Amino acid sequence: MKTLGLIGGIGPESTIDYYRLLVAGCRERAGGKYPPVVINSVDLQRLIKWMTADELELATDYLVVEIEKLEKAGVDFAAMASNTPHRVFDRIQKRTSLPLVSIVEATCRRVQSLGMKMVGLLGTKFTMQARFYPEVFSREGINLIMPGEAEQNYIHEKYMGELLNNVFLPETRAQLLKIVDGMIESRQIEGLILGGTELPLLLRDESHNGIPLLDTTRIHVDELLTHMLE
Repeated sequence: MKTLGLIGGIGPESTIDYYRLLVAGCRERAGGKYPPVVINSVDLQRLIKWMTADELELATDYLVVEIEKLEKAGVDFAAMASNTPHRVFDRIQKRTSLPLVSIVEATCRRVQSLGMKMVGLLGTKFTMQARFYPEVFSREGINLIMPGEAEQNYIHEKYMGELLNNVFLPETRAQLLKIVDGMIESRQIEGLILGGTELPLLLRDESHNGIPLLDTTRIHVDELLTHMLE
């Protein structure tokens, strides 16, 4: 089995979910075996500061160094257990010889397999307002629909102030689902990408109002397990 190197800590709660799902998936798909995983938990606050200031080179430099630590630990491939740092995924991949598995590309393949052409995307403002999701999806003829600006601000505020601090409130869940309902009604989305790995910890149902809620954590883990077991 190949050894996975995981950049975690962005945020901590979803990193725990990644490990739990990797263990459960490996037990199921590899006859009870356990996954060889090296987790490097990095400084979330630094990355938020650089992403907010649009200092992408500093974020890239930092993540490249942390991935090099995983390479020195002997992993065969690596992944970042978060959507937001994929804003600099291509920059990082160019500077490391270690193969990286993208959560965005994995999610795009899942959407393709479901035959969808119009999907919504929720996440941090860094994710919803950047080009890294649309660039991947547009190559496959898939349209991404984002909430309005005020709704994006609300989601980002709750993400940073609550979800990343392990706070999951029923009123926040209700408001997010209200936003989703608006996207279904006004834009006829066929599915919704939970493009933040803390979102599935709040929106735990597999579907809402007739559309699937696509858990990027689970989608990413499925692909990571496939690479581990090749």
